[in-house]
Amino acid sequence: MIAEIKKSAEEKMKKTFEALKNDLGKVRTGRAHTGLLDHIMIDYYGTQTPLTGVANVTLLDARTLAVNPWEKKLAGVIEKAIRDSNLGLNPAAVGDVVRVPMPALTAERRRDLVKVVHKEAENGRIAVRNIRRDANTHLKDLLKQKKLAEDEERRAQDDIQKLTDRFIADIDKALAVKETELTAV
Repeated sequence: MIAEIKKSAEEKMKKTFEALKNDLGKVRTGRAHTGLLDHIMIDYYGTQTPLTGVANVTLLDARTLAVNPWEKKLAGVIEKAIRDSNLGLNPAAVGDVVRVPMPALTAERRRDLVKVVHKEAENGRIAVRNIRRDANTHLKDLLKQKKLAEDEERRAQDDIQKLTDRFIADIDKALAVKETELTAV
């Protein structure tokens, strides 16, 4: 039972770390890429839908994205959703196409991107800690049901804490690498 709890916690922490690495990869320096808008959600007839589910996202050039909505009336909604995202983009609807130019990376823009990356890393840390909390709660439940001895529960909690520390250290390393990438001129 303890091994199952540890394995489950480790798998969930790995998934969280992979999701964080994926999110950090979306924060780019200067160049446009279609994955930048993947996480943006659009209000589509009262349902939150991913942008890629209601429009095609393509590259116009190295610094400009084009979003072609499948329904013309969605252009304004898409423009607003991109503007309201924390990416610092300023889209412009031209007819039924939304153009999204990538802003030049000024020192201020780099600081903003570093703040976004720090927020993503903190969300990752919180998710890892929540997984630890859930695993520890499960262990305490087993202890209350007398299916586990106190010393076994304590050892398992220590192992889960070591696992948590390892994944938080990995998150901090990934954050440091991304931060140096963003601040390099």
